[in-house]
Amino acid sequence: MKKPVVLVVMDGVGETPEELGNMVKKATTPTLNELKETCPWQIIKAHGTAVGLPSDDDMGNSEVGHNALGCG
Repeated sequence: MKKPVVLVVMDGVGETPEELGNMVKKATTPTLNELKETCPWQIIKAHGTAVGLPSDDDMGNSEVGHNALGCG
């Protein structure tokens, strides 16, 4: 049986495994925490060659990230 899929784009939110600068980890996010514990999820790259920019030193932006989502 096929199940529905939900794509959540949290525009402007950045998450890192590091403690420093990880506002998502520092914030009180009970709903997000529950979803991460009970549902499959993945952090994607929104910069550099992962989204078609010339090098990994190139910073992405909202437009670049949204365009990359549709590329598959």
